[in-house]
Amino acid sequence: MMGRVVAGGIVLAALIGGAAMWYLQVYGYYRDVALGQGSLDDGLTTIQLVDAAGEYVALDPQGFQGITSDSSPIRFRACMMLDDPDAAIAVAPPALNAEPLVAPFWFDCFDAVAIGTDIEAGRASAILAEENVVNGIDRVLAIYPDGRAYAWHQLNDTFKK
Repeated sequence: MMGRVVAGGIVLAALIGGAAMWYLQVYGYYRDVALGQGSLDDGLTTIQLVDAAGEYVALDPQGFQGITSDSSPIRFRACMMLDDPDAAIAVAPPALNAEPLVAPFWFDCFDAVAIGTDIEAGRASAILAEENVVNGIDRVLAIYPDGRAYAWHQLNDTFKK
């Protein structure tokens, strides 16, 4: 009888721990990001591009939705509309090896699989918006001809040997 109680306690603790871990990974660490002057640390960000001369070109996106996490800078995702997508594509260099990272299921405006497929098929252009937005991490934008744009952070070659 005592063994059943101990085994039941272990199973119950594992279930509670697993549920807590799932919640924290999918919901707990994420928070909304708004447009404004600031950094991801204070919940504000600007969407800007760096041109060939190294100058910052600020974008004025509409309908911005963004999320990030304190636990990792590569958890940044954003969805927006651009008035002049061709101008943004002309300013920034293309992003080599652009691979959108999967967003939590509840952030439904960002579909990494569809964005990645569209980049590969040429239906969207991937540009390097900002190199080393955080040391070793670049901000990449996928821009569609109709003005839809999606942003994410991905690792660059800084720490690869």
